[in-house]
Amino acid sequence: MNLVVPNHIAIIMDGNGRWAKKKGMPRTYGHKAGADTLRKTLTSCAELGVKYLTVYAFSTENWKRAKEEVDTLMFLFKTYLRNEKKTLMKNNVRFIVSGRKDGVSQDLLNEIEKLEEVTKGNTGITLNIAFNYGGRAELVDAIKQIVQNGEKEITEETVEKYLYNQLPDPELLIRTSGEMRISNFLLWQIAYSEIYVTDTYWPDFNKDELIKAIESYQKRDRRFGGVK
Repeated sequence: MNLVVPNHIAIIMDGNGRWAKKKGMPRTYGHKAGADTLRKTLTSCAELGVKYLTVYAFSTENWKRAKEEVDTLMFLFKTYLRNEKKTLMKNNVRFIVSGRKDGVSQDLLNEIEKLEEVTKGNTGITLNIAFNYGGRAELVDAIKQIVQNGEKEITEETVEKYLYNQLPDPELLIRTSGEMRISNFLLWQIAYSEIYVTDTYWPDFNKDELIKAIESYQKRDRRFGGVK
């Protein structure tokens, strides 16, 4: 079977904590392993010809977690930003972040802005990190800007113009760890995305699992509400 690769894949990276618990380790151990999986998955997507990869790294609701876990996630993200610059540049990856800035330290915001700036001219795969992100929050923020700017006509195109980043909608949404929910992720953008759920925890997700998801996607009959 020839692989029909989606232009844009979105992933809810779930199961780090349960993966770590099974190994008798703290949740933070799972998040560290998950960061390595992200690196490998980005490489696999680029090799397969995917143009955009959006991953759910930290939601607006994740602030409710234990301080130690939140601090670890912030540290891991900052470390990723600092360590991946050369690799992203070498592999022609454009890096962007979608989410609110509220509550995020200025130091971390500076690191995000620096990496976005240095990679903005890259023309390979775009890595979009959904960080401090919520689908409802994105829509609320878009509506506020629409009102503030006095838009006269409200269309789908108007709303899309005010979303965090103007990317093509994902054709495929992957969720790891077997949970059957969207968790407030890309509520506008996934209106017609094909959904693939695997029981595999995120740290165990690999290229073979990615290909399984794409193979499932290419068997779908995408009608977008119409009839062929």
